[in-house]
Amino acid sequence: MRTQGLFKVGSSQGLDGEESNHTDARPLITVITAVCNGGNTLEQSILSVLNQSYDNLEYIIIDGGSEDGTLDIIRKYEQAIDYWVSEPDKGIYDAWNKGVGLALGDWVAFLGADDTYLAGAIHAYVESLADQQDQRWEYLSSRVNLTTGTKMMRTVGQRWRWKTFRRYMSVAHVGSLHSRSLFERYGLFDTSYKISGDYEFLLRAGSDLHATYLDSVTVNMGIGGASDNNLLGFREKERAQVTTGGRNALLSRIEGMLAVVKWNLRKRLWY
Repeated sequence: MRTQGLFKVGSSQGLDGEESNHTDARPLITVITAVCNGGNTLEQSILSVLNQSYDNLEYIIIDGGSEDGTLDIIRKYEQAIDYWVSEPDKGIYDAWNKGVGLALGDWVAFLGADDTYLAGAIHAYVESLADQQDQRWEYLSSRVNLTTGTKMMRTVGQRWRWKTFRRYMSVAHVGSLHSRSLFERYGLFDTSYKISGDYEFLLRAGSDLHATYLDSVTVNMGIGGASDNNLLGFREKERAQVTTGGRNALLSRIEGMLAVVKWNLRKRLWY
């Protein structure tokens, strides 16, 4: 759509520094999907965004140079996609950073190529923010169904609390909205992380994060993507806790080892 001169703007200036004359009271929501060779699942993810009832929404897809049928799927829907690009990148957080740099929304969400929004999810996010008197919110999370194929395994996602969050990723990142102010204050994702960069990013705010919670399921998250590499994920989580969250390294390592055991036991029960 942007190649045709169709730009959506939020109520504040774009992340590229250009001022907005947007007067619509409804916030613009940017959804970013990073994908590489996701042809088996991407179409359902795209449709779950395009079929949202909330229409003040822009959709950006960052492809890492797919060699399967991914680009054919993107082109099939490109008239409804605000911007997409296909080029090599350094991983999911590099792709997300590209998307954030392109985002014009007041709020930014990240949807995986094997994840799908439930009907009305974005509208529920916006309503939840509008219903609350405190306008300082800069992060909203919800609950998410973990799925494999058509089977739902369990639901995850708690209300953000600093004492809990500094111990483990208690919020469901795929079911979240990030205010643009977060990126203005804390920068972009650290690309040295391959799985836990979203956790490290939120740790930067510490107890000062102004977070709220929507007690509803908004996303079906497919198990088996990058985040399912639990060993690397837990090691990165420990690094983020110590270097960014200021936790004790030994305590973090012990809790990490227990978490790996718990995760592997749960996967055996699932499969």
